[in-house]
Amino acid sequence: MSTSPTLIDVTQDNFHAVVIEGSQQRPVLVDFWADWCQPCQMLMPILAKLVEEYAGGFVLAKVNSDQQQELALQYGVRSLPTVLVFRDGEPVDQFMGVQPESTIRQLLEKHLPGPGSEARGAAREALKAGDANAALAQLEIAREANPEDEALKIDQARALLMLGRVDEAEAVMKTVPVHLHQEDAGRRVDAELRLARARGDLAELPALEARLDEHPDDPEALHRVGAARLLEGEYEPGLAMLMQLMKKHRQYGEDAGHKGLLAAFELLGARHPLVNDYRRKMMALMF
Repeated sequence: MSTSPTLIDVTQDNFHAVVIEGSQQRPVLVDFWADWCQPCQMLMPILAKLVEEYAGGFVLAKVNSDQQQELALQYGVRSLPTVLVFRDGEPVDQFMGVQPESTIRQLLEKHLPGPGSEARGAAREALKAGDANAALAQLEIAREANPEDEALKIDQARALLMLGRVDEAEAVMKTVPVHLHQEDAGRRVDAELRLARARGDLAELPALEARLDEHPDDPEALHRVGAARLLEGEYEPGLAMLMQLMKKHRQYGEDAGHKGLLAAFELLGARHPLVNDYRRKMMALMF
């Protein structure tokens, strides 16, 4: 086992402390490798050189995939080497195979703290605490310090959605580069936007909930109240309503139940336990 604070052998036992908690402070690169993998052996000295050169700028967490098969399975590792970049407890970037040192440097620069990083961290803390106005104020500071950081727009859209400013959030997301829409954070905000559109006017929800009490299969009520439940964090009731909509009214809103479930899966993330359960139920209805 490595004793270096920035180059650490990781197992199931210390993964949460090193990677999930550690990435709240600085980026963590998780290198999935194996003894028999020749490309892994070629990549190792490049990563070791970079972690030494950056002197604490990031942590390199090494996972022996043969010995830690559950971790490899959990994070969808299908080929070696695979390197995941974690920030704030979540994978935000990755590459597979041996990459040139210059390519890895470019990836690192995207995620290493730079101008405005303190304000961005404060914005994310505010978002976690539900204070969207404070988050927007901090994001404005971060954008002034680093106007080229397009990823800040995703946090801005999240804050706007928390305030119910759906049109503004959508306008912001339209300016985000395509590749950021494909990353976890971008996909989740896009999903949240789709659900916010489905929910519609918040003032109408009490009447829709009352309608649902009288008519449990009402398609509009199932759709809009289900989307609202998901956005409020009541995931299982929201998923159940959209599943009921898909089961009873496939033609409503051009299969709005199915579309809503797909958005919900993006919002929750592939590793959420409810996603596997409801994905199976959805597939059973389809086939």
